[in-house]
Amino acid sequence: MKKMLLTATAIVAVGAFALTGCSSERGGDTGGSGEETAKGFAADSTIGVALPDKTSENWVLAGKLFEDGLAEAGFKADVQYAPASNTVAEQQNQIQAMVTNGAKVIIIGAKDGKQLATQVQAAKDAGATVIAYDRLIENTEAVDYYAAFDNFKVGNLQGQALLDGLAERAGHEAPYNIELFSGSPDDANSAVFFDGAMEVLQPKIDDGTLKVVSGQTEIAQTATEGWLAENAQNRMDTLLTGSYSGDTVLDGVLSPNDTLARAIITSVQQAGKPVPVVTGQDSEVESVKSIMEGIQYSTINKDTTLLVEQAIKMVQQLQKGEEVDVNDTESYDNGAKVVPAYLLDPVIVTKENAAEAYANVPSLLEIVKSYE
Repeated sequence: MKKMLLTATAIVAVGAFALTGCSSERGGDTGGSGEETAKGFAADSTIGVALPDKTSENWVLAGKLFEDGLAEAGFKADVQYAPASNTVAEQQNQIQAMVTNGAKVIIIGAKDGKQLATQVQAAKDAGATVIAYDRLIENTEAVDYYAAFDNFKVGNLQGQALLDGLAERAGHEAPYNIELFSGSPDDANSAVFFDGAMEVLQPKIDDGTLKVVSGQTEIAQTATEGWLAENAQNRMDTLLTGSYSGDTVLDGVLSPNDTLARAIITSVQQAGKPVPVVTGQDSEVESVKSIMEGIQYSTINKDTTLLVEQAIKMVQQLQKGEEVDVNDTESYDNGAKVVPAYLLDPVIVTKENAAEAYANVPSLLEIVKSYE
């Protein structure tokens, strides 16, 4: 297996094909953090949660779950969202305010993980613990823990889903014409998703099974600034005009999330072309409906409830002065240190396994059953 070190842009793929991202095969250590155990703090302390803008359903859900879950655990929750603009200044200010107000733990879903080192260091200097949530915070030793899904495996699953969908739906033998999309360059996860997918897809590009008609295979060429749907749709429009005129058929598209997947599909439909196999991530309601209608091919179920629960569990362990559970102490080098991580396991979802995949997600299971 090809292995890569995650500095700012890549990840060590330790056991990327393990059955679970939470197994000891991903980092060996399932019982300790490798960090000095916290001294504990008052049970009613303030816990800061700094999240990026509300462009994804999952961020909105996470904020609500943090508010409710931290309050239920007896903490004072200070949950803040950065604005929808592409600057990070407001999130920087929010984190600094949490430090000033005495937050004992600050959980950060970074708007731009490359631009928070000063604020994270200020938190550390004030005695607060910093947990990077979903997105790694880069180039600072002051981040203590990382709670996320196994994002390299997410990419693996997306790449394999694209291959499976092509075999199932393309209606012809290889080679298959595809295009590649990646996420926003200010999100460290974007490179991890893309690298994971390309570990699966690159050999098929090399042997001629897949053909990227546009020739755009580098992450800088495939990036979608701000994770914005309009940017993905505009790029897809351009690709269709430049590379898919006449009888050239687009068979598949690697999309890193559901919002972009729907934008890509809209572009293709407006061009009057057949909808290709399109991947996704996040199990957004409209994409789940699209999958059940046979339009979008796949998504990834990363249960936000489970990830928030894990982050809150870390807070409770810190409050009690206990050792914080992690299951990966090797993979996530942020450029300044290897950050101890707890990784949860993502699940690929297609029409065929949707009912099983969402068995514990009542709202999505209800949608799936409505199509049966």
